[in-house]
Amino acid sequence: MNVLLISTYELGRQPFGLSSPAAWLRHAGFQVECVDLSRTALDEAVVRRAEFIGFYVPMHMATRLAVQVLRKIRKINRHAHLCFYGLYAPMNEPYLRQLGVEFVLGGEFEEELVRAAKRIAGMPGDHKAGNLLAALSGPPATAVHLPMQNPFRATVSLARLKFLVPDRRGLPELSRYARLEFPGDKPRVTGYTEASRGCKHLCRHCPVAPVYQGRFRIVQPEVVLEDIHRQIAAGAQHITFGDPDFFNGIRHAISIITALHRQHPGLTYDVTIKVEHLLKYAHLLQTLRDTGCLFVTTAVESFEDHILGRLDKGHNYADFIRVLEMFREVGVALAPTFVAFTPWTTLQGYCDFLDAIARLDLIENVAPVQLGIRLLVPAGSRLMELEEIAEIAGSFDEAASRNCWRVTRNCIAD
Repeated sequence: MNVLLISTYELGRQPFGLSSPAAWLRHAGFQVECVDLSRTALDEAVVRRAEFIGFYVPMHMATRLAVQVLRKIRKINRHAHLCFYGLYAPMNEPYLRQLGVEFVLGGEFEEELVRAAKRIAGMPGDHKAGNLLAALSGPPATAVHLPMQNPFRATVSLARLKFLVPDRRGLPELSRYARLEFPGDKPRVTGYTEASRGCKHLCRHCPVAPVYQGRFRIVQPEVVLEDIHRQIAAGAQHITFGDPDFFNGIRHAISIITALHRQHPGLTYDVTIKVEHLLKYAHLLQTLRDTGCLFVTTAVESFEDHILGRLDKGHNYADFIRVLEMFREVGVALAPTFVAFTPWTTLQGYCDFLDAIARLDLIENVAPVQLGIRLLVPAGSRLMELEEIAEIAGSFDEAASRNCWRVTRNCIAD
């Protein structure tokens, strides 16, 4: 059976969400083609011969783009079975069902994709964990039913998988993806991998929280290292770890970067770590530096403590200042990210935010897009636990995949 996996958007990275399930499906005997529409055009011949088409939706923008592509694909191939998988798939299940999507898979999706493909092909397989179709008649053993805002049944596998090394055949070369530009150095070809998924924390605005509900799953170290080794052979000079929080499993993380540095001492990398963990594991910042970490992305979100409290971030402004000072002492760059516009953002607060970026000498560290990001409230968001959000959220816009909140007269985010 021919399987087509499609990615629409992943921040300029070669999609792990295609290469990982491709390895599983090929291992199970399926013919797999991978199309990254951020780098290549949609080939109608590839679409026509597909019997099972999976859309990878790890983020909001990817989901909205995938829905647009889905309509075009349906005109080309009206008979293929359709699947959406990834973080944003179960959040949008009702709308996806209306569009004719049969399989909606979240969490640890590789094994479930294989089961879905086997079901379509009429092949024998273990259906105990089940996919979404099986879930219609009963909850699978490895599933979690999400307490979403809209009353629908969404099934997410949180099984502890024994991963296969991602199979990147058929994807564009790494040189066609985003490169790292670092002062005083030539642009570096950048690879991408994941050492873990999910998160131990439940920040209210985070899309990971309603899916993983405070749990995380690791990718086995030998798989991560082999994936990186193959990307280096393909030209990678720098690796981005896409884990929601690289320090969720601290021993797992440190074992990977120390082994990586031992095997490839000239390789550099970057990770994402929350402020709370950077403080807790401050003694390991030198380890990051000494193993080739060039910068750490951290979700600061706001400089206002009352907003950070509502987001349940686990840190305050003073914590961030301490982290910034530590990074400057160690000599590793810090790349803070923000949600600039929230229901609690005032004109004065936004002006203070811009002033602080300049005063703290962070202009070069903050991507311009961070100055205009608006708080997203997807289905199942923990933000809806706050009465003040529920009052202004309005109805859920399925096509936009979000609650269209409106602000009060004291705020500027409208």
